[in-house]
Formats: sequence, C-alpha cells, structure tokens
Amino acid sequence: MDKEKKVKTTGEGVGFERIRRITGYLVGTVDRFNNAKKSEVNDRVKHPGVK
Repeated sequence: MDKEKKVKTTGEGVGFERIRRITGYLVGTVDRFNNAKKSEVNDRVKHPGVK
C-alpha cells in the first residue's frame, strides 16, 4: 500500500505581477510613462532567456 506523496513547490498557486526596474523606477507597466521614457525602455538591450 504505497501512498503517493505530493510534493508541493514553493510558491505553487501564488499569483504574481512582474515588477521591473526601469530608468530608476520600480514599475509593473509603462503605460504612464511619457514618450521619452517609453523610447528609453524600447531601446534597452534584451538579453537571451529574459522575457
């Protein structure tokens, strides 16, 4: 009578919102940035493996 043991992963089932540090600000979205800040975000180098 082997019972299956469920392994729970840390953070499983916990929702999160991505927060990024952009030009000195901690932000979730850039919708409130002016055109200059949005341009600065678009010009950033995207590194492989980072979404």
